[in-house]
Amino acid sequence: MFGKIASRNFSSTASTAYKVAVLGAGGGIGQPLSLLLKLNHKVTDLALYDIKGAPGVAADVSHVPTNSTVKGYNPDQIKEALTGSDVIVIPAGVPRKPGMSRDDLFNTNASIVRDLAKAAAEYSPNAALLIISNPVNSTVPIVAEVLKEKGVYNPKKLFGVTTLDVLRASRFVSEVAGTNPVNEKVTVVGGHSGVTIIPLLSQTVHKSLPTDKRDALVHRIQFGGDEVVKAKDGAGSATLSMAQAGARFASSVLDGLAGERDVIECTFVDSPLFKDEGVEFFSSKVTLGVDGVEKVHGLGELSDYEEGLVKEAKDTLIKNIKKGTDFAKQNP
Repeated sequence: MFGKIASRNFSSTASTAYKVAVLGAGGGIGQPLSLLLKLNHKVTDLALYDIKGAPGVAADVSHVPTNSTVKGYNPDQIKEALTGSDVIVIPAGVPRKPGMSRDDLFNTNASIVRDLAKAAAEYSPNAALLIISNPVNSTVPIVAEVLKEKGVYNPKKLFGVTTLDVLRASRFVSEVAGTNPVNEKVTVVGGHSGVTIIPLLSQTVHKSLPTDKRDALVHRIQFGGDEVVKAKDGAGSATLSMAQAGARFASSVLDGLAGERDVIECTFVDSPLFKDEGVEFFSSKVTLGVDGVEKVHGLGELSDYEEGLVKEAKDTLIKNIKKGTDFAKQNP
């Protein structure tokens, strides 16, 4: 994940030294995410913030021998934590419990994300914002509304992190096909919950799977998070795999900012793909560059089955996005 540097072309003028802030660094995702970011040599200043525990996480992570500074910040230090950040990653919020959907987290996490977005808008308005806090389909629109209200909205620098769906797709496909997941590249589009998660299996070598296997595989990719929630038995949701996904996406954003070429990830962004149908945000392949989103890619050729999945996803996404937008407008 951090070894891609040698294989890409660089812009001679771009920086490779960046400040990254993690908001929610003391949590189940935040701690391993902070560790993984400490291993990224582009991250030269790592700012860890939380309502409690961030200085301890920072002291611990700071002992990892890579050439970067790490500092932890308490709630009264958020200005210092955010000022000068190039990338801000937000995993803050409460985890799912058994029987909960990501949407059930909305009331609690919506307020948390709104307040952190306000701080980001004030203290680091030019930073790339990577939203992990669920439900992503609704929290990303909340952040967009906050930034619009503050007059600093840049759609090229707001991302919903859907990378975990891509990682799961690679892993689950490999288990069905008996292959190495490292070699499985699966595009996952739509959103980041349930039926809005659409793995484009027809665009892989596994497009001829029997219908029953295909349906089971798609369902597992869509609801794979439930496996973790159930297995943790009330102790939380996906944290380690989500941290890996967040670190991978943050690494790609940094690669883009540094001027590397052909940096492509799937992510939930302000998208033109279905805007004329009322879908303001959609996840698809995106080329990342020095200004954030360089290009939003189309979905390519889909099977009839996938066309049906996309139609269902769009209907759900419109509702999810409206829920976030309405919250932000009603609770400024």
